[in-house]
Amino acid sequence: MAKDTHFIGLEKMYLIAPVNTFYQPSIDISSGQAEISIAVEPKYCHTAGAVHGSVYFHLLDSAAFFAANSLERDYFVLTSSFTTYLTRPVSEGAMRAIGKVVNETKSQFIVESIAFNAENKEIARGSGIFVRGKTRLSDVPGYAI
Repeated sequence: MAKDTHFIGLEKMYLIAPVNTFYQPSIDISSGQAEISIAVEPKYCHTAGAVHGSVYFHLLDSAAFFAANSLERDYFVLTSSFTTYLTRPVSEGAMRAIGKVVNETKSQFIVESIAFNAENKEIARGSGIFVRGKTRLSDVPGYAI
């Protein structure tokens, strides 16, 4: 079965985002779920040699965001709030986050995401609330389907 063009459009939109020229991620989106991976680079680390918390946040929030937007086909969603818990340091290998929608109402999506290291051990988790924005997906660069 062919992949949904909405998911392909979201993946393209994510990969061309200027911030991702820095991270060089991969992404896979399905209904209510998104998985994002990046290879750890020394430029992501703080002076003690572990990956900076901002990278964890980027990975967790992005996976959650695209899980939510997979269910919203017309508008770009927005992060309303997002809580992050860092549970294990990473200094090499890869980081992978999986975001899953756990609740959807008329006005919001509640999404949880978990990040793993290259040994598939949990390194962080987060949860957030996402709302429909006013920007149509068709107006967002890269989305065109």
